[in-house]
Parts: sequence; C-alpha cells; structure tokens
Amino acid sequence: MTYSIVGFSGNITRPSRTRQLVDHLVLSIAERGSAQRRLFDIEDIGPSLGAARNVGQLDQSGQDVLLQIKSADLLVVGSPTYKGSYTGLFKHFFDLIEPDALLGKPVLLAATGGGQRHSLMIEHQLRPLFGFFQALTLPTGVYASAKDFREGGPVSSELHDRSRQAVEEALRLLPRSFADASIAAE
Repeated sequence: MTYSIVGFSGNITRPSRTRQLVDHLVLSIAERGSAQRRLFDIEDIGPSLGAARNVGQLDQSGQDVLLQIKSADLLVVGSPTYKGSYTGLFKHFFDLIEPDALLGKPVLLAATGGGQRHSLMIEHQLRPLFGFFQALTLPTGVYASAKDFREGGPVSSELHDRSRQAVEEALRLLPRSFADASIAAE
C-alpha cells in the first residue's frame, strides 16, 4: 500500500528556503517507505486565492491543492516568518479549510526565518493554528535560519539532527505497514 505525504510551503516566492526545507523533510520521510509525495506552495494555488472567501471561489488548481492536503496521510507544513508569524496568504488558505478537515491528521511543522529570534514561531503561531483543526502535530518542529542553508540546501548539523528526529516521529505515526517498510529498508 502506498501512502501520501504532502508538503506545503507558505512562501510566496520561488526558489525559497522554506520550500527547500519542506521538500527536504518530505523526501526524508518518503525515502523510508512506499509513499507518494507532493509538494506545493502558495504559487500553486493560483491567483484566485487572494479574493476567495470560500473554497468554491478557488480556481481548479487551488481546489486540487486543497484536496491533496485534505486526503494526505501526513502533512509537512512550513512557512517563512514575517514579523513573528506565518504569511498572510498561508493563513488565508487555511482559513478556507473546514474546521474538521484535518482532524487527527499527522502534521510536521516547519518554519524558516532570518535568525534565531524567530525560532518560536512554530510553537506560538503554527502549533495553535493546527491545534484549532485538531490535527496531530508532531512534538518536534523544524526551524531553520539563513545560516542553516548553503547553495540551495540545508547544511547545518543541528538542522539535520532536528530533521532526523522529526522524521522518526512522523514515521511512527504513519500506518504500520509503512513503518515496517521503513525498518526493512535500513
């Protein structure tokens, strides 16, 4: 059986460190078992997002992204930190999702920022947002600052250690057959 892992980056530009971090985490989980992986960001939702007041007002690309997020077995969600919080369009997108759509869904939280002073954004902004949805947020969130990246990818040992810890937590939450395939692959 194949499981679905969906990554979503709240960054409004490409390329971005946030998308690289989310992609790194999604790939790290997917490599450990049989999983389909998809990666989206705000750009993939399309131009209708800003004016949408409900899901029906999203264009087809936005509705497709929303369907992938709602049907995923595991989400990896990240946002850059702007003034101590996630981006406005990121929040607006999640405002369009029904309150029970992510009930019990495992979510690995990630964020990026210019420096360490933003590292609590996961705990003070992202975790409460997904708590509202009653999603199952993993205990370990992954925060990365500019110093953790070089030449388009994560490089710091601290970031790799934290990522590895979060990936292990994610694997324990996936259905047993996925976790068994992961163990057999080691």
